Amino acid sequence: MIKLIAFFNKNFLFLVLTALLIASCNSKQKEVVATDPWLVMQRIVDSIQEPVFQDSTFNVLDFGAISDGVTNNTLAFNNAINQCAANGGGKVLVPAGKYFSGAIHLKSNVNLHLDEGAEILFSTNPKDYYPLVHTSFEGIELMNYSPLIYAYKQSNIAVTGKGILNGQASIDNWWTWKGSKEFGWTNDMPSQLDSLNLPHLMKLSTLGTPVAERIFGDGHYLRPNFFEPFECNNVLIQGVKVINAPFWILHPIKSTNVIVDGVTIESHGPNNDGCDPEYSKNVLIKNCIFNTGDDCIAIKSGRDEDGRRVAIKSENIVVQNCKMIDGHGGVVMGSEISAGVRNVFVENCVMDSPELERAIRIKSNSRRGGVTENIYVRNIEVGQVKEAVLKINMFYGIYGGQTGAYIPTVKNVILENVTVKNGGKYGILAKGYKEAPITNVTLKNVTIEKVETPYSIENVVGIHFLNTYINGALIQDINN
Repeated sequence: MIKLIAFFNKNFLFLVLTALLIASCNSKQKEVVATDPWLVMQRIVDSIQEPVFQDSTFNVLDFGAISDGVTNNTLAFNNAINQCAANGGGKVLVPAGKYFSGAIHLKSNVNLHLDEGAEILFSTNPKDYYPLVHTSFEGIELMNYSPLIYAYKQSNIAVTGKGILNGQASIDNWWTWKGSKEFGWTNDMPSQLDSLNLPHLMKLSTLGTPVAERIFGDGHYLRPNFFEPFECNNVLIQGVKVINAPFWILHPIKSTNVIVDGVTIESHGPNNDGCDPEYSKNVLIKNCIFNTGDDCIAIKSGRDEDGRRVAIKSENIVVQNCKMIDGHGGVVMGSEISAGVRNVFVENCVMDSPELERAIRIKSNSRRGGVTENIYVRNIEVGQVKEAVLKINMFYGIYGGQTGAYIPTVKNVILENVTVKNGGKYGILAKGYKEAPITNVTLKNVTIEKVETPYSIENVVGIHFLNTYINGALIQDINN
């Protein structure tokens, strides 16, 4: 009996020691992950899986589509999508040819696939984007025109192929609604800036009016987004080229597990941001080309009261192997950022154009507020930018007064292994609030050439330069 008890005690002790060892290893592993952001990034990337579709094909030609560039194929496209979804999903095939269409609505388990040589020409008639849907305009939710391609509360969806999505926007249609003479507007034309349009939407947001009662559409001149998965899971857009958008181009909102892969965007209209993840989590943007009229990538989380009402951060956003050409910024956070942004990773990108304003940009103000934290950038080649390599602006102003009681917070911005041939006006341009300074900004192994002013920094605490050269001079840490 004594020997038996000793045996059990010995084995129990062994199990306890083993459990403690495993717990110690797990703890160390968690500690490593917590201190190495790039391991965190890889874990995020590994968790985002491409949607998988049933091996069934539904050719739009079989549903009456005509590729003459004139016939309206809206019904044919949506019938093909509905039939595909009803049969468990698969591929809705758009063969080579030009197809005119209004709003296309994706359903779960459907891959809208454009063969090489296929081009969808989207209508410029606003009535082709009825009925109104739950969408968003500049960070405020409303009932408005359907996005050109829209999915609402769907899962496992995709737009793929080597074809072209052509919004056909120009100074002759959608772009004039911006109210800017640069884009064809004249004083006798209506615009989004008229009192019953965007200003009224902002007022409804301030008052907390339910979204279902924020009814816009005809007569209000708020342009539709191009591709918008709204409250969707497992989304893929891959390989296609997108041109001439009315407004924001790729806009995953309140969506999770989104992949944007190998997409080319060429659109120089007003507010033509390339990709705007908003209130979204686990987003991978890779192998893309952005040539835009606004920010190439702009990560958002709602404007002012609406952002605070929704209160969903955009987080775990990864940008890899992309090329940024024209744009207001390469990778940007804000300005619609009231719910906050965290865990953004940017690596192995090339940014280069005389029309690219900034490489990395964070923008907010005391009406927006929001917390922006954990922004990691590495292995970036910048040929030319106009204003700044890194700009953090907490006093961003548009549409009149932008001051309020919501002081924004920015912390933990790390740039490493960045080379810049022509840095423009500033290497770093950063301005925080005295009562809430920007904290923990680090540049490591950064080389910036041909910049007018190495840095302009105000109310930044904890800014560090490690092996960083600007105009050939080694930069020392700054007490600010």
